[in-house]
Amino acid sequence: MRRLELEGHFVLPKPSKSIKKWTPRRLGKPVPDPIGMPEDFSQIHDLKLILVNTEEQMRIWNELMICDHYKGVTQLVGRQIRYLIKSEHGWLGGISFSSAALQLEDRDKWIGWDKEKRLENLQYIVNMSRFLIRNNVKCKNLASHVLALVMKQLPSDFEKSYALRPLLVESFVDTNHFKGTCYKAANWELIGKTKGRGRQDSGMEFKESIKDIYVYPIEKDFREKMGGSTPKELEAISVHEALEEENWAENEFGNAPLGDLRRGNRLVEIAGNKMKNPGKSYNQTVTGNKAQIKGYYRLIEHDDNSEEVNMANILLPHRERTIQRMKSEKVVLCVSDTTDLNYDHLEDCEGLGIIGSNQTQTRTKGLRLHSMLAVNEDGTPLGVVRAECTSPQIKAKNDKRSRSEIPLEEKKIYCWIEDIRDTMKITEQIPKTKLINVMDREGDYFELFDEQRSNCPNIDLLVRANHNRKTVDNEKLFDSVKNSPVRGYAEIQISRQSKQKKKGKQKARNKRDGRKAEVSIRFKKEEIKAPYPHEKKDPVSLYIINVCEENPPEGIEGVDWYILTTMPVNTIEDAEKCVKYYRLRWRIEDWHRVIKTGCKTEELAHKTADRLKRVIAINLAIAWKIMLMTLLGREAPDLPGEILFSEIEIEVLKAFAKKKLKNPETLGDLVYLVAKLGGYLGRTNDPPPGHQIMWRGYRSLQLMCEGYLLKGG
Repeated sequence: MRRLELEGHFVLPKPSKSIKKWTPRRLGKPVPDPIGMPEDFSQIHDLKLILVNTEEQMRIWNELMICDHYKGVTQLVGRQIRYLIKSEHGWLGGISFSSAALQLEDRDKWIGWDKEKRLENLQYIVNMSRFLIRNNVKCKNLASHVLALVMKQLPSDFEKSYALRPLLVESFVDTNHFKGTCYKAANWELIGKTKGRGRQDSGMEFKESIKDIYVYPIEKDFREKMGGSTPKELEAISVHEALEEENWAENEFGNAPLGDLRRGNRLVEIAGNKMKNPGKSYNQTVTGNKAQIKGYYRLIEHDDNSEEVNMANILLPHRERTIQRMKSEKVVLCVSDTTDLNYDHLEDCEGLGIIGSNQTQTRTKGLRLHSMLAVNEDGTPLGVVRAECTSPQIKAKNDKRSRSEIPLEEKKIYCWIEDIRDTMKITEQIPKTKLINVMDREGDYFELFDEQRSNCPNIDLLVRANHNRKTVDNEKLFDSVKNSPVRGYAEIQISRQSKQKKKGKQKARNKRDGRKAEVSIRFKKEEIKAPYPHEKKDPVSLYIINVCEENPPEGIEGVDWYILTTMPVNTIEDAEKCVKYYRLRWRIEDWHRVIKTGCKTEELAHKTADRLKRVIAINLAIAWKIMLMTLLGREAPDLPGEILFSEIEIEVLKAFAKKKLKNPETLGDLVYLVAKLGGYLGRTNDPPPGHQIMWRGYRSLQLMCEGYLLKGG
């Protein structure tokens, strides 16, 4: 009735009585502790589930939850059933079931629902809202056997009570408190994570903790009965197939779930147009075409806080294509990094955060972009796996919480943990591809390694160490590996580095020219102590590699890296492979440079952060393509030019090449010509053309193609 009222069908009268605050009925005394409780489930006798029907049973159930469950007791929603767990030893715990969560992205995607099917069939899902084994009951395998027992009893009890047989049961596990081991042992399936909103979070405040979603199908054909669909197996595609010029925008943005097919078509048109002139405003890109400009603003200025037209949905088709490209590789590096986007010039833009402040407390407004780029072993970028823009805020002065009191979801580390959780989900889609998460020093947190060993065992980590932690032998980690023998020597290429001013807490960085460095390599396996506030957790077992430039050029700070990894490092070849993988991390920094300088992302001008994010999402994929075009021209020059260029572009480049190259056909020839259009001199000692030259050249090529078509070519 309330929903119909909100939709404007009628107005309900005001309630005649004030609503009293709900309070649970209590037993009035503690529930007696179990007597003679064995340590193993096999020794328990007369274990049974008692359906709560009487007031006395309800009082016992409430008392158990209030005294033993970490979230206490709450008023259940919708259809509900409670059980008490009893044996000859006494009361062991309790379980409750209630209505399912209204909307869960990972669950709904796993079922294969659209919005209409979800609303129609949500009643067939039951939520396990409480599951308690009492704190003083320490009995091996009890929890998993109780789960198996209740799954046999629930369907018939529920059907008797409500004349409806459930088809699927869901439950949420807070990994800050539990590992979900009993669910796995009872054959429940982990399908994703919640968003932290909760049923009453209409204001999108995300106050709840993020939880794992486990499900248990009661009927094998539950998807068919609930209007779902079985996910199709992904088809592997090569990075070369993915770049058919004429269909590029359709391939990377087509069928985006924006709530309306017309919006999806408009997105494809916008991306195609922006690719022709990266770095130009959209008005300049479409040369003042009023219909296209109107369509652009209609999409970008869609309602803020839209659950459909958002950054994630705009990038979703590109993400899916990226995973297909990942499937064609044996090993993929998922490289993570964070960069700030400065929008201090947008004084009236709503929703921006604080990305920096100086000693005079002058604050810089902008967005913080955290992203994960997939790269193969050769360094070829496969696409954007995930990206999010946040609006950082200064910690309130009255927030006196210690680090241990702040929920994981509010900490800086959380975006890095989300990366490995996302990678873990991708392994289920492409199990034959080895995925390795690569991070710089920003990702060096104990919680990250703890999350990997607990919940993400099928992926590996490769992280540049930032903290000189203690080992279980009370030795400093860096000293431990530094004092070990040199295992070998190698020559590595050090990339150039631009000068960077001090920004907030981020240190200034000197300019560095690219060079080759002779380095020594040491490595060993270490057990690292859990730091405060995690002292009670087991030590983490990791391999540490030290890469040290013993004799750097005069006046230059030598390389001295400490790299932590979960991959076995038993030989010098293993260590060299890890060093190679870490060096490929710089691909994401190159990509960020293309996003900012090539696509002019920091020059965008919109009234809200949500609108900026929509354009940023499009620019991320465009920057990836520019970078890919540059790298393929260097590393695969003998490929056919049709991989990256349309027939018209090839024809125009051939006309331009009459004085430059004879009969250019290969990808390398055509990329070289684009570089020449961008101002590349191509002298004997010049390095290969960079991304900036390439996007200038590509922009010039598009203008030449337009002129060619206008002339009737």
